[in-house]
Amino acid sequence: MAPIPASMTAIAIREPGGPDVLEPAEQPVPQPGEGQLLVRVAAAGVNRPDVMQRKGGYPPPPGAPDTPGLEIAGEVAAAGPGTQRFQEGDKVCALVPGGGYAEYCVVHWSNALPVPDGLSMSEAAALPETFFTVWHNAFQRGGLQPGETLLVHGGTSGIGTTAIQLAKTLGSRVIVTAGSAEKCEACLKLGADFAINYREQDFVEEVKSFTDGKGAEVILDMVGGDYVVRNYQAAAQDGRIVQIAFQHGSKTQVDFLRLMIKRLTHTGSTLRPRPVEFKAGLARELEARVWPLIAEKKVGPIMDSTFPLREASAAHARMEESQHIGKIVLETGL
Repeated sequence: MAPIPASMTAIAIREPGGPDVLEPAEQPVPQPGEGQLLVRVAAAGVNRPDVMQRKGGYPPPPGAPDTPGLEIAGEVAAAGPGTQRFQEGDKVCALVPGGGYAEYCVVHWSNALPVPDGLSMSEAAALPETFFTVWHNAFQRGGLQPGETLLVHGGTSGIGTTAIQLAKTLGSRVIVTAGSAEKCEACLKLGADFAINYREQDFVEEVKSFTDGKGAEVILDMVGGDYVVRNYQAAAQDGRIVQIAFQHGSKTQVDFLRLMIKRLTHTGSTLRPRPVEFKAGLARELEARVWPLIAEKKVGPIMDSTFPLREASAAHARMEESQHIGKIVLETGL
């Protein structure tokens, strides 16, 4: 393998603002600590939390790098003391608390997974953030079961395309909302049972109609705002609503009577600040339950576009246009 340099190119946030505040910068290559791998990054996924961090609304947790980027794929360049798996040259993808938009990144070995056979590094970099998030929220917190109906808002996002595939493969029905006829068609091609254009249709009425008045047992919501009340209306008796983001804001006025009458559960989570040990448990479940499905090509990353690392600002602009279908990924060229 190539020797490890003293410095690397990483993407810095000059100040809170628009995509243009993302700038390539020279930074020291991080050193792996106890239990950590140093990964020579080939590709890094772009996610909504990165956009929030760029705008100043989602600071990294204590101890995490200021460089954005929550998921990477590449080769292990070095292993720190106490690592129990992976060695130099192994191809891995990993969930990281920050630092992904760089040529090198450190991650605890337990939060890394082998790159599935047949996937490129860019495809592998599109896996961790969305698959960890969907697995934890739809299946662990939401308790989605075969035969139940999952409603996913934002069906063509990285989260949405992952949720469609996993839920369908594991035996559930899937309803999605999306913002155009093209996006609805893309969701149906991925396996969604029903797609609702939220710009033209009332998703509450459409969900009720499609489920013969029953509603959705699990709702995965990244919108918030006025969707909170509408999700309560669209949910089935004993339904579970799982909040993973608030694109329309985290404050709204709610009458909780419907929650009581329907016996609803409204929960939510953020993954980034959770401890290494928690993410390690998710990684092992994914490797056991989901990685075989990827190997069998039953599920996989849906790729929208790739950009060179130095063009991170263009990648963010692409995400904020909200025209993408699937994942946006940065490539380092290493």
